[in-house]
Amino acid sequence: MASGGMIFCPSHPDAPLVDDYRAGDQICSECGLVVGDRVVDVGSEWRTFSNEAGNADPSRVGASENTLLNGTNLTTMIGPSTSGVSFDENGGTVYKNRQTMSSSDRTLVNAFKEISNMADRINLPRTIVDRANNLFKQVHDGKNLKGHSTDASASACLYISCRQEGVPRTFKEICAVSKIGKKEIGRCFKLILKALETSVDIITTSDFMPRFCSNLGLPSMVQRAASHIGRKAVELDIVPGRSPISVAAAAIYMASHASDKKLTKKEIGDIAGVADVTIRQSYELMYPRATELFPPDFKLIISQLPQR
Repeated sequence: MASGGMIFCPSHPDAPLVDDYRAGDQICSECGLVVGDRVVDVGSEWRTFSNEAGNADPSRVGASENTLLNGTNLTTMIGPSTSGVSFDENGGTVYKNRQTMSSSDRTLVNAFKEISNMADRINLPRTIVDRANNLFKQVHDGKNLKGHSTDASASACLYISCRQEGVPRTFKEICAVSKIGKKEIGRCFKLILKALETSVDIITTSDFMPRFCSNLGLPSMVQRAASHIGRKAVELDIVPGRSPISVAAAAIYMASHASDKKLTKKEIGDIAGVADVTIRQSYELMYPRATELFPPDFKLIISQLPQR
């Protein structure tokens, strides 16, 4: 029985139905009554094994439709054939594939591919890639970045997406996986924010601390101390004008030297992307008030800390 497009058993309307794809029937799980027929199997009609045919995919339906592209993507590519019907009397092919993708869609596809490649290199999740793709689509349709390269716009969109998703990356990290310099990405970043009338949250030391400490192999106790030091240094206005990344690096340097796992400025700078001099300058501002920066439960021996 069907009501409002829903099929159910008249005797057991709440019972789940079992799909028998071989017979094309829907069967009541309670009494076995066939309540629906002509069920279409939406699965593939073949089995694919990893060692078959060089991992070739026998699918004939193509990739899923990309809603961000202007075209429908519903095109058919005709494969080569050696039969006589595929050639005319002069030997030319009868059926020819035409390039149906517009230049606008081609730009979008190349940008999406670049964003995906950059995200893979720094292990970013799919949600960030999707947001970056949407940002680039808006910028491209609005023609807001004329005169700037596609790669620069794509890199800036990925940077904005990271910050909006709460997992910010530094400009240096984006530059490391991009073909574009920091200045050009920064220029596009400002233009995109202005054009789309969007904003990003202000980055803090806490945004980078867990990742930096994890990459440096620091224990959780040192990470907690470094997070507290960085947060207190900003609250007490000890490091005015310093970037959160340099403050985070200096906080890690201070916390590590108060523990058994002491790190050099170079080791921290390589992970944080900050110069040794920058770490030293921030640390020298924090050192005179070190006792105010550490957590209350941390056993600090001030003599363990270097003066610079």
